[in-house]
Amino acid sequence: MINACKGQTQEPVVRPATQAGRFYEGNAQRLRQEVDSMLALHASSNVYSNVAALIVPHASYYYSGNVAAAAYMALDKEKQYQRIFLLGPSHREWLDGASVNTEADYYATPLGNVRVDRETAMKLTEADSVFSYRPEAHDREHCLEVQLPLLQRRLGENMPPIVPIIIATNNFHKLKRMAEVLRPYFTNEGGQQGGNLFIVSSDFSHYPSYEDACEVDARTGKAIESGSVEEFIATIEHNAQSGMRNLETSACGGFPIITLMLMLDGQYEVKHLMYQNSGDIDHHDHNRVVGYHAFAFLRKDSTGFFLAEADKRQLKEIALQSIKDSLDGKAIGSLSPLTSHLSEKCGAFVSLHKQGRLRGCIGHFGEDVPLHRVVAEMARAAAFEDPRFQPVRREELDDIDVEISVLTPMQRIQSLEEFELHQHGIYIRKGGRSGTFLPQVADEVNWTKEEFVSHCAQDKAGLGWDGWKDAELYVYEAIVF
Repeated sequence: MINACKGQTQEPVVRPATQAGRFYEGNAQRLRQEVDSMLALHASSNVYSNVAALIVPHASYYYSGNVAAAAYMALDKEKQYQRIFLLGPSHREWLDGASVNTEADYYATPLGNVRVDRETAMKLTEADSVFSYRPEAHDREHCLEVQLPLLQRRLGENMPPIVPIIIATNNFHKLKRMAEVLRPYFTNEGGQQGGNLFIVSSDFSHYPSYEDACEVDARTGKAIESGSVEEFIATIEHNAQSGMRNLETSACGGFPIITLMLMLDGQYEVKHLMYQNSGDIDHHDHNRVVGYHAFAFLRKDSTGFFLAEADKRQLKEIALQSIKDSLDGKAIGSLSPLTSHLSEKCGAFVSLHKQGRLRGCIGHFGEDVPLHRVVAEMARAAAFEDPRFQPVRREELDDIDVEISVLTPMQRIQSLEEFELHQHGIYIRKGGRSGTFLPQVADEVNWTKEEFVSHCAQDKAGLGWDGWKDAELYVYEAIVF
């Protein structure tokens, strides 16, 4: 940075790691080991390339580190986010608004400095007076700082700059104004080489008994999963008026959570990742605990195709009934779908599992048959026509679990840059040969993007390892339940 008046280079402003040695390990080597060990506990968890936001706890790593790690392991470490917006509550200062750190060039941690996107921070303060810079809101605040070492270890070289925001107001109109300013950044998907990630820092119930915490946190968690800001606010108010002993708050980051939820529309799915409370860690104190949730907010596919929980339940009922009808010698019956989504024409795979082992799997790609009919036919085919297995017998039905993968419309791509591992399935076609891998195959193997497509070309389409390079490539997404 150059001082225009004196022509001198100014030292960058570094916000120090005030919580190192308190909320997390202060020694770099021990901190690295601590964070890596927490992340490793969730090494087999699902990874999502379409994460738009996370809700992550901010207590000391001893208490909430496991739940926080569950959130960060949901991130695709290969994803190159443009910036990370860190939203958290103020534990010391009442702002009646939001404070954006426009002064710091970096936030320090024992693992190194994290760059601040000061240009974007300044734009926020210029966009609406509800955003300002209040140094006292950031100086000793822990809720954003504790997220940084976890992000540094999970994202590594792909760690983007941050925009630190502390929110402290119960004025709903002001929270709506914040959401309006932030929404264009939130909805900026950006693909593999861009886009923004929002992280909301919040713990949940404070100081009820263990049993009461489980009850109130479950209620609050369901409200967040609903995606409805009205339901979340009503639940928070219900909890406050419940008379629950020692309950000081059911979400200390309630205001940042409201801000996030005000930016949602129908294009996001809320996924609950993990819950614990401090009583699960310190088994000697179940009288006064703090609750910790982790959530991921996932962008839905670009087609906007959506299945409600009732739709999914009915499709599973259709699949099982189709198998039972076949055993009884009956044809596939007609039905009245609960919603119009079940009559949309799209592909689907039906997988049968018995005691955790695959018992049959058949799918249909065409977009020429209503979804409910596809599921009925594929369930019957998976049970009786998969050449790898003997037909399902009546006495097995009680042990059969049904998994359905509804496929969104396929889209032609021209290069692998457009293919998102874990999010997209691949369909390869050349001449009279074709093959596919569902998106969830990537969760079961440790392949790169190129290996994923090459295996599909070789093992499924019979085109050889490099056969995909001059073939038609299509991607699709799968709604799995």
